[in-house]
Amino acid sequence: MNKGVKKIVLAYSGGLDTSVILKWLQEEYAGEVIAFCADIGQGGEIEEVRQKAIATGASKIYIEDLQEEFVRDFVFPIIKANAIYEGGYLLGTAIARPLIAKGQMEVARKEQADAVAHGATGKGNDQVRFELTYYHFDPTIRVIAPWREWEFRSREALIRYAKDRGIPITVTPGKPYSSDRNLLHISFEGGILEDPWQEPDDAMFCLTAAPEQAPDKPLYCEIDFEDGVPVRIDGKALSPAQLLSRLNDMGGANGIGRVDLVENRYVGMKSRGVYETPGGTILHCAHRALESITMDREVMRLRDSLIPKIAELIYYGYWYSPEMELMRKLVDETQRDVTGIVRLKLYKGNCLVVGRKSDKSLYHSGFATFEEDEVYRQKDAEGFIRLNALRLRIRRLLGR
Repeated sequence: MNKGVKKIVLAYSGGLDTSVILKWLQEEYAGEVIAFCADIGQGGEIEEVRQKAIATGASKIYIEDLQEEFVRDFVFPIIKANAIYEGGYLLGTAIARPLIAKGQMEVARKEQADAVAHGATGKGNDQVRFELTYYHFDPTIRVIAPWREWEFRSREALIRYAKDRGIPITVTPGKPYSSDRNLLHISFEGGILEDPWQEPDDAMFCLTAAPEQAPDKPLYCEIDFEDGVPVRIDGKALSPAQLLSRLNDMGGANGIGRVDLVENRYVGMKSRGVYETPGGTILHCAHRALESITMDREVMRLRDSLIPKIAELIYYGYWYSPEMELMRKLVDETQRDVTGIVRLKLYKGNCLVVGRKSDKSLYHSGFATFEEDEVYRQKDAEGFIRLNALRLRIRRLLGR
């Protein structure tokens, strides 16, 4: 029996892992366990989570609606940064963890808890994301990570434990992959997906239609941005969470946002993840299109050079770090004139930009035209080319 811990706040989702952990913490630590659940767009699961936590033995449960904060303060900043990990992952799970941990720490402070706990495994990225955030808010907090302590070595063992103690579960040995859902995406990993050659069962997807089953008629929409932040769809102002939810519906119906990739975890192993990110995919596409006419070339290249680092920091769990704080300020500075409208065509898994306009556009048809113009002297290009070719000519003249 572990001593010295009287009250624990557990990051609780109601899934297999955290349901077992709630009961295991009570047995192992013999203290009060308080469940904390952040509502960041899981859908209709929330009320079931409340009932299940109490039925499993939680002394109380906090359920906080953080959807607007999630989209405004976490999703939109990564859209502004165009942050994508390893070319494909829009960071839907990674960006949610610091917010969940932040809310959990607020409950721990309010309840004067001795410790916080999470359900992340010792093999994954989430343990780092949760714990770096915990220590940011309280450098002395005690962290309990059951997957690094207990005797269970597989989810099949958890299923047996849950059945022995009457804990209701939805995961079965025949469908053992885990999923994580929020307003930005849903992820699937583990179980039958661990074979990277195996195509996912189409019945698994829940946010997107199969592209071949999507409507035969394209859907057009317009998204307004102000300083890099989306604010309206088809001229209608929406809150951050409402806007992302609307784009999820539009993109999902048209088969947009499915990603199947093998990524590199922070701990060193490769892992296969399958994701649905319909609204985020549309926003990324639209945002880049608007930047193409409003951002200076060298500013864009400097910002783009930071994308891999920004995405890596988010993926690894360093949202609350001095280097991330610095880069977010730089990104915000680049977005001051990213204001305008982008028109998109959504069709069978494709998100196509078909128009963009802005009062702050740097695009000038008088300079770019292939027709006759009076603003650009083509003869000037000769000297420009000869100067840029100088080092190449010298290298050849010297026989190198």
